[in-house]
Amino acid sequence: MSVIEVTVPVELDGGRADKVLSILLDSSRSVARSIIDGGGAIVDDSPLKPAEKLRAGTVVRAELPEVDIELRPEAGVPFDVVYVDEDVLVVDKPAGVVVHPGSGRGDGTLVNGLIARYPDIVGVGQERRWGIVHRLDRDTSGLLVVARSGRAYSRLVDMMRSREVSRRYLSIVHGVFTNTIGTVEAPIGRDPHNPTRMRLARTGKPATTHYRRLAEWTTQDASLLSVVLETGRTHQIRVHLRSISHPIIGDRVYGRRGVTVDPGRVWLHARQLVFGHPITAQRLDFVSALPLDLSDSLASLGDPARGGIVDTDGESL
Repeated sequence: MSVIEVTVPVELDGGRADKVLSILLDSSRSVARSIIDGGGAIVDDSPLKPAEKLRAGTVVRAELPEVDIELRPEAGVPFDVVYVDEDVLVVDKPAGVVVHPGSGRGDGTLVNGLIARYPDIVGVGQERRWGIVHRLDRDTSGLLVVARSGRAYSRLVDMMRSREVSRRYLSIVHGVFTNTIGTVEAPIGRDPHNPTRMRLARTGKPATTHYRRLAEWTTQDASLLSVVLETGRTHQIRVHLRSISHPIIGDRVYGRRGVTVDPGRVWLHARQLVFGHPITAQRLDFVSALPLDLSDSLASLGDPARGGIVDTDGESL
């Protein structure tokens, strides 16, 4: 049993304990509820109740259950396969699915689903993260490349490190821009007061994010961005966009509340993945359509004041 302390941020002030804890622990609400019900979430030496309201600045001491050592295949984990061969998979992950087992979560992850469909992935890469060479946050949807062989895994890891894999996202953020393109270059490190949050930090790891404004709605004070990662730090896009006062709509940790076009989760979608095949070097280029929750949210904004609801190649979203 591991124990961590997390601090409730201003953005989650007044939220239910079970919901707030699930966000801070990056776990499902059922996992957070089980921790609370078992007396494993403590504030000022008193156990929390699931419906209790938490105030900003409250420090919660949480006992995380040990993840089951056995990694079980699960056929019911939802994800689409958009490309597969003997070395590589490209999958389209829906929001709500965690990529691999971690603190407080040992099942229901993408890896559980992958090993059910492709049992040969077991043994490729890191234990309990079989085949995974990069990840998406639980509430981020879109494309991931997965290694299916040891030779592909080694090469893909090198390609990620040398920035040979292009990852592009779509996001709707708060605010409008005076410029149509920009770059955020600032190191990111873990928040010492809350280990589940990241922040800009001089001692953090270098991180670079490029963005292009596709459209903006002045009456809604919102903008649609195309975002390209040059590095892949935890929560990088969310932290970088917040740092320039354009937090992502729907982001309960780094964003703002009370937005009418909030889709109920982070408005962030891994739209495009481009890379050379790790074995054949053939150029592979995949694009993922917006899921329904994001397309409905986008449509609710109406016609933009500037730009258009089109991707970087001019195609309608």
